[in-house]
Amino acid sequence: MTVAEQKTDLQGDLRKDELLARYTSWRVGGSADRFYRPGDRDDLLHFLKSLPANEAVYWIGLGSNLLVRDGGIRGTVIYTRGRLNELYLREDGRLYVEAGVACAHVARFCSENGLTGAEFLAGIPGTMGGALAMNAGAFGGETWAAVESVDMTNSHGEVIFRKRKEFDVGYRQVNCAKDEWFLSAVLNFSAGDGAESRARVKELLAHRAATQPTKQPSCGSVFRNPEGDYAARLIESCGLKGRVIGGALVSEKHANFIVNSGDATADDIERLIVLVKEIVEKETGIQLHPEVCIVGEKPEGEDD
Repeated sequence: MTVAEQKTDLQGDLRKDELLARYTSWRVGGSADRFYRPGDRDDLLHFLKSLPANEAVYWIGLGSNLLVRDGGIRGTVIYTRGRLNELYLREDGRLYVEAGVACAHVARFCSENGLTGAEFLAGIPGTMGGALAMNAGAFGGETWAAVESVDMTNSHGEVIFRKRKEFDVGYRQVNCAKDEWFLSAVLNFSAGDGAESRARVKELLAHRAATQPTKQPSCGSVFRNPEGDYAARLIESCGLKGRVIGGALVSEKHANFIVNSGDATADDIERLIVLVKEIVEKETGIQLHPEVCIVGEKPEGEDD
């Protein structure tokens, strides 16, 4: 049975040819063939089971760390923001969090419940699903340092329980099966002073606002930091702050941010990413690797 035939059985919102620019933090991107906002976890699993076996599936939470090309996505996009949103303390003191919960919300929840060690999550502009997928980090902390176990799903809508030791985790990368995606996680944070934790979150957010272009559309950090150095320092040392292609601009506030100055296309942003990478390698000998995930197709007639 096809997605269309099962549509009446679904609790969520299924749309065709949905423009993705409105769901990405860069505010760019073409349309997805199919776009589904599930009613809840069970509904999501039901929807996945309804998809054709060879269907390409993409996930969007807050749409940060993501560049959707102007030609859009041939396949199905699952939109988890505000849907996979369960967050609670278990009786054993562990934290249960679903993939659609914003990282900043997790940081606040932990502070309000006397847990410490999650403050760094306040600086990650995404959801826990994305943070788990890339081992997102900020202010010296990393997501997978707290992970005990996860629930995942696959293209058949099956739920798979996995322990931390089953994953090869590194700096901004997590190796897992290609057709498996994170549904939820159990995290272990330490009991501590809630007031002190709340003060730390406030301090980190103030620092973020002072040093990053938080009021302009961006994806967060564009490049990973090379070992022993910082991408922002290298980009700035090459005089690239303020460099423009179309409506895309290397931020004057933080060189590892590319912002949409108002009318950027995804192609403007991608070409600026490539230009920055080429100039930094030419002038410093260091090859920067994008942290941002680039998906979708370029418009017809546009060269790769």
